[in-house]
Amino acid sequence: MSNEFHPPARILMGPGPSNVDPRVLLAMAKPMVGHLDPEFIRIMNNLQDLLRSIFNTKNSLTIPISGTGSAGMEAAFVNVVEPGDRVLVCINGVFGERMADVAERCGANLKTISAPWGKAFDLDVVQKELRAFQPKILAIVHAETSTGVLQPLEEFADLLQPYPETLLLVDTVTSLGGHPVKVDEWGIDICYSGTQKCLSCPPGLAPITFSSRAMEKIKNRSKKVQSWYLDMNMVGKYWGNERTYHHTAPISMNYALLEALRIISEEGQGPRHERHRRNHRALVQGIEAMGLKMPVEEPYRLWSLNAVGIPPGIDEVKLRKALLDEYNLEIGGGLGALKGKIWRVGLMGYSSTETNVLYFLTALEQTLRAQGFEVPKGAGVTAAKEFYSRANK
Repeated sequence: MSNEFHPPARILMGPGPSNVDPRVLLAMAKPMVGHLDPEFIRIMNNLQDLLRSIFNTKNSLTIPISGTGSAGMEAAFVNVVEPGDRVLVCINGVFGERMADVAERCGANLKTISAPWGKAFDLDVVQKELRAFQPKILAIVHAETSTGVLQPLEEFADLLQPYPETLLLVDTVTSLGGHPVKVDEWGIDICYSGTQKCLSCPPGLAPITFSSRAMEKIKNRSKKVQSWYLDMNMVGKYWGNERTYHHTAPISMNYALLEALRIISEEGQGPRHERHRRNHRALVQGIEAMGLKMPVEEPYRLWSLNAVGIPPGIDEVKLRKALLDEYNLEIGGGLGALKGKIWRVGLMGYSSTETNVLYFLTALEQTLRAQGFEVPKGAGVTAAKEFYSRANK
């Protein structure tokens, strides 16, 4: 027990967590204060302002839940879903399935609609189900981590206009901080995320925001929220003007999130999104030059999480192990229906760099060659470098 632990300094290019800026790690070493200390309350206020900025919302209740992104998902559903409420969940991957599971546990009158994994939803299909089911809640994943699909949400405000009773609930765990998320403009009522992806903060908090319509739904419930810990009627009083004790917030994690959001503010949302887009496009150029395929159609590809098709004959588990053992580089495998069919390559936040793109393409070429796959020598890196050369002019 006298030996220190020394975790390896990995290059994290999987589906999360991403690498963390040293400034964020240093923030976690700052002195501990109490969760009702005036200085911590000032930090809480700053956090809320910065979260409203990145969510692009004016919502009063915009806070970090003390828990991971999955706690954000649970908080979203348990607060606005009462037993018997009609809930329509759109499923095109693992996290849509998880949404449906949570809604069912809330006692929802649940209906699901599905799109093939790797595809986005057709707006007409969603509109048809809205008209037929008239749900209280429409739930959809903006950035499906299991497939690398980005679901366009720009037209959802207009889509839901004829249904004033329907609240829009959105998962932005893998998009917030890497893609634009416009809560107010897109008519989103409940939106949650996680800290460990494009925000480049350690896992442990779940940013979430509730519209005034959602808050009315919560306040007018006929029964208590089934979760005491995640009840926004109480948690909101801790983060609101009352500062009523609810739970001991993870102080150091809130320090970390504050610093991560300060870094994003310094970079600017526009430049940050463009950085993610540019590095994604360079990766795609390199992947295709190596003879591999991107299974998601171009308009719906996530910049932050890239699905790469596994070529026939490749032992994908062995390849990922070689990347980890020989190159200190982590990527993810497929989940659910896409297990064994794709790799998931993250370019999130602090990990989204030109250096990481080129290093990954180099390492991937060598590990593919080791399994006998024919790759034109240096093709991936050359294509990516040529893209950067054009993009940086």
